[in-house]
Amino acid sequence: MRPDSRTVTLALVLVAVIASGTPGRSQGGQATAQPLPQAETQQSGEQPERSQQPIRSGINFVSVDVIVTDGKGEPVLDLKPEDFTVTEDGKPQTVESFTVVKIDAVAQDENRPTTAIRTDYDEEREATRADVRLFVLFLDDYHVRRGNDMAVRKPLVEFVQNQLDPADMVAVMYPLTSVTDIHFTRNRNATISAIQGFQGRKFDYQPRNAFEEQYAYYPAATVERVRNQVTMGALKAAAVRLGGLREGRKSIIFISEGFTTTLPAQLNDPVAAMPGRGNPVARRPSPGTDMINERENMINTSDMMTDMRDVFDVANRQNTSIYPVDPRGLATGEYDINEGVGMTVDRHHLAASLDTLRTLAANTDGRAIINRNDLATGMRQIIRDSSAYYLLGYNSSQSPTDGRFHEIRVRVNRRGLDVRARKGYWAVTAEEAARANAPAKPGPPTAVTSALNAIAEPDRGRPARFWIGTAKGESGQTRVTFTWDPIAAAPGTVATQSDQASRVMITASTPDGTQLFQGRAPGTAGETSTADDRTVRFDARPGQVQLRMVVEGPAGQVIDSVTRELTLPDFTQVQVALATPRVYRGRTVRDLAAVRSNPEAVPTPDREFSRVERLLVRTEAYTPGGAPPAITARLLNRSGGKMADLPIQSPQAGSGELELPLSSLPMGDYLIEINAATETGSAQELVAFKVGR
Repeated sequence: MRPDSRTVTLALVLVAVIASGTPGRSQGGQATAQPLPQAETQQSGEQPERSQQPIRSGINFVSVDVIVTDGKGEPVLDLKPEDFTVTEDGKPQTVESFTVVKIDAVAQDENRPTTAIRTDYDEEREATRADVRLFVLFLDDYHVRRGNDMAVRKPLVEFVQNQLDPADMVAVMYPLTSVTDIHFTRNRNATISAIQGFQGRKFDYQPRNAFEEQYAYYPAATVERVRNQVTMGALKAAAVRLGGLREGRKSIIFISEGFTTTLPAQLNDPVAAMPGRGNPVARRPSPGTDMINERENMINTSDMMTDMRDVFDVANRQNTSIYPVDPRGLATGEYDINEGVGMTVDRHHLAASLDTLRTLAANTDGRAIINRNDLATGMRQIIRDSSAYYLLGYNSSQSPTDGRFHEIRVRVNRRGLDVRARKGYWAVTAEEAARANAPAKPGPPTAVTSALNAIAEPDRGRPARFWIGTAKGESGQTRVTFTWDPIAAAPGTVATQSDQASRVMITASTPDGTQLFQGRAPGTAGETSTADDRTVRFDARPGQVQLRMVVEGPAGQVIDSVTRELTLPDFTQVQVALATPRVYRGRTVRDLAAVRSNPEAVPTPDREFSRVERLLVRTEAYTPGGAPPAITARLLNRSGGKMADLPIQSPQAGSGELELPLSSLPMGDYLIEINAATETGSAQELVAFKVGR
């Protein structure tokens, strides 16, 4: 029976959640979802090793990465541009760019510096390096049996320890990982920790989060279809994430036992979260097949291939290859013996699941590492494919804008060589071409961009986050407030006590080296500290100030250091000025009431909040004399567009305070614009923040 509309709608909602924030697709060199002969399975490409030649020069520029090997499977890298012939739909094309990519990790290690990935900027910069390989390790817990997960941990850990180069970047993800949460790292310990925590859940339908609770009590067959769609949506999200980093070769290592098209009667329970209940044949010998079951399996298989074609399309558009790795090794069956599934059905379903892995690899130019107990040998081939290839580029002589598939063939004039190249690409449509060639729309105002950039740098890899604010001090000086919060270790990361921030030394000095302030927050090291302990205030004359923050561990050892250049405003010499807005968080009205009753409450340095929280924002406006300025506030989207006016209260003259519940805001970036104005002048401050789950 085909899935009903309710099931399909729910699955699509889940996939949409996973793929939220997905950037737009790219065109140049987009590959196809066409079936490939088994002998011609190929991989996508990575970036050039030496020269940073432009991958695209327009919407008609096509890049093709080509792997050439000899009869022994060894890469051949001494070919010249004239040795290649490239045709598109049978018509010869002129190769305009030619690069030989060879990453020799051993030879390059001594002369190649590696940088820890701490920020999005680090990630983007390092990903463009020609000698860096990008991998997404996709742990498909929905389609890996408990027990098989333990079998695959060792070869995966050995792959990370022995095959990856220190410069390689890896992201670990699961089917429910959002595209915005796919972060690349060089921290091998963190990657290994995530691998060791991998637990398979195949045919285990107990819900573990709010998303799964929405459909856990549907029939098992329905839940299995939803899981298939969620996993395929995550594969597409991973490909898009990789495609947004660079054009060349990228790889998804897909740890999975393959997709299940149709459940046997013994596992097809009426309520997925209650195994066996209401199923008269649960754990009993397999009943005979009938035409209805065969027809249902045929329909399900057709639907599965339709869904998988979407994965092929996205992966090839993003020049990303998928390498499925079956943790079962040399598999002999799909089901456990105690589940009562007959041998014929078992063999058929095993073959069907393996076929899904082969199809994923063949249609995205990867390799399926299946039916082999020596997974390490197969995974070494992933590294080889990413380390030696050619990158060819040409402007299509046809300049297609028909949205159709265009076949690419690559040949070499030397005999006895095996050539694997991308099979083609999907051209843009006329509408997409018009959008690409249209003048760029004006971006958000500079102030909005600057405010968003201030929160764009993630705290990934850092032990603490800081907030620095200024306000009017005594005797014409500027009051500086500094506070910090420790950052918990990322999920899957094993944090030692020595890595945890205990206190911060703050040193403020003028450009000529004159020290304005030095102190620690908290003053003494301890196992616990409050926000008040982690806050310092001092007064300084207006002007340029360098603020150096040294983060210390429990034993006083330095674990991080940050320097910031500040301009302390002169609040006595301007017509209108605003103190740095202070942000406080709370989950209830009572939480914020406690903040309101405390004028010295410490603001939060964090700028990422959940939808169950409420924000309280405070500021002060200053004028040299006369009536205090009027303070207003607005909520803006990330483009700087107005969303709503925010009511602001003035507990006392010259001060402003607003409360903002976040429950009605979708996930994303926002800004609070605070304005102060008089008849003679105005001032503005922007507070950018993120709303998560």
